[in-house]
Amino acid sequence: MEDIRLLGRILGDVIREQEGKAGFELIERVRQLSVAYRLKNDASAGRALDRLLKNLSADQTVSVIRAFSYFSHLANIAEDRHHVRRRLHHEQLGHLQEGSLALTFERLHRADIRAADVARTLARAYISPVLTAHPTEVQRTSILDAERAIAELVGLRDDLHGDRERRDNEALICARITQLWQTRMLRYTKLTVADEIENALSYYQSTFLRQIPKLYAEIEQQLAGHAVPSFLRMGQWIGGDRDGNPNVGAETLRTAMARQGEVALRFYLTEVHSLGAELSISQMLAGMTPAMQALADASPDLNPHREDEPYRRALIGIYARLAATLLALTGTEALRHAVSPQNAYTAPAQLLADLTVIADSLRSHHAQALVAPRLAPLMRAVQVFGFHLATLDLRQSSDKHEAVLAELLRAARLHDDYSALDEMGRRTLLMRLLDDARPLRVHGAQYSELAQRELAVFETAREMLARYGREALRHCIISHTESVSDLLELLLLLKECDLVSGPNGGALRAGARSALIVVPLFETIADLRQAEPIMREFYALPGIADLVLRSGGEQDIMLGYSDSNKDGGFFTSNWELYRAELALVELFGPLRTQTDGSPGITLRLFHGRGGTVGRGGGPSY
Repeated sequence: MEDIRLLGRILGDVIREQEGKAGFELIERVRQLSVAYRLKNDASAGRALDRLLKNLSADQTVSVIRAFSYFSHLANIAEDRHHVRRRLHHEQLGHLQEGSLALTFERLHRADIRAADVARTLARAYISPVLTAHPTEVQRTSILDAERAIAELVGLRDDLHGDRERRDNEALICARITQLWQTRMLRYTKLTVADEIENALSYYQSTFLRQIPKLYAEIEQQLAGHAVPSFLRMGQWIGGDRDGNPNVGAETLRTAMARQGEVALRFYLTEVHSLGAELSISQMLAGMTPAMQALADASPDLNPHREDEPYRRALIGIYARLAATLLALTGTEALRHAVSPQNAYTAPAQLLADLTVIADSLRSHHAQALVAPRLAPLMRAVQVFGFHLATLDLRQSSDKHEAVLAELLRAARLHDDYSALDEMGRRTLLMRLLDDARPLRVHGAQYSELAQRELAVFETAREMLARYGREALRHCIISHTESVSDLLELLLLLKECDLVSGPNGGALRAGARSALIVVPLFETIADLRQAEPIMREFYALPGIADLVLRSGGEQDIMLGYSDSNKDGGFFTSNWELYRAELALVELFGPLRTQTDGSPGITLRLFHGRGGTVGRGGGPSY
């Protein structure tokens, strides 16, 4: 409550200064009447409030809306800080918070589940929070940055000593609230896809790049002595989700990947530069491993002042290679160039190998303490984010795939009206074409804008995979999946763009592999009920299970929370989601292991949960 009162008082002071006494008193009058009506059931206050609001001018209305909106934002900041304090208080008393990692591991311990078993489970796990584009829910970055600054200042107040420090802190909060008041809450122009990409990337820069390595460190502490694989990674739809957005295409996919790569690489460059300042170790005072000596000797740094500082020389060489990688992948320059750019890293594993050499040398020469603060989090970040930052998913509606394929078949004179075929007729035709080595496109034929755009996306995806690696693009999601042919249509389009290929040309022949996982999205109540029958019939088709096995043995299935909520309501949606999950798990049970005992096909469920309850949101625990 103290934080809410503080922020409310400062907001009131800012409004009085910015809007004048009359403007402040109007807002205060609205607040008092609202409290009397809502909390005290004062009917006369309700009538007075109704009259007051109806007689506001346009400018007064905007001022009132902004005041109450910002008070809600500030109250959220105070509430978040309260949760932090409460968690710390409970931890000091030995009470663990529901949903916390600490409580999870405590329950595992009480259940006699060993750390080794947890580590083995995590080695098979793949958890990926996914950011999607919802422009109506996205605040301006300027607002978010100011509110983050206020949250940090409020958090600092617990450790302040003396009236002067508290006054200085309060003055800084006042400055940020003044900034908020004089900043537009809404955009005057429509968000572009590039804007959406930048909004999402701001969360990586402010949170994910540093916090996810900390999360791994906490798990490693709980599983002391056991390696923790990088099972938690980030996913993204922005730039690849074409369903309902005609502005998303090949160029946005290319832009998204380049900007993601740039954010990851610039973070590594900053951390390597800071690491170079920290690792000032002299070889006159401490030894090093032969591998560390070789890494330092390979550095282009010839500054005589660092001749006895092998770690700094090595890190300058790593920085130069990262700068070259940044230029090669994104076309942008690093901020610093201590030496001329060197040969670029061709894969994150090469960067990780160099950092591992440094870590091993420090550990073997009594400098273990220098690994944990920055080097270990950087190594984990490279494992998690690579050069791609987040896995970018492709998504399109099944009817668009169908329209493109129908056009290709018509131009190739393979079928004049594919859409008129019944389901079995479609399956028969699609299976035959998947097994055919010949492409569908006819040289010189004129295709519609839709067909050209869709095929360009897949061809760009192939280019991005070659540039950024396997983790850059993993999933191709089919919205409104209603039949087996919906999955086969996408497979055939991927084959047309060499994303499904093999030595014999056919997608279903020995050696063929798919570069992307075909992911059906079951959204409505009816779709959820058909999820298991559709996947059972899909895997009963000859060659499909073998293709998935050769391609990595992973089958993702997305379950839609938002549309099923709209379709059947909250309770029915959750019940049908639960039933669909059970049925799918049972279906894929026998496929998990091959007849020779080797690993089979892994089922992964992609839960399309939104933020609000109506979109499936709420505490996941």
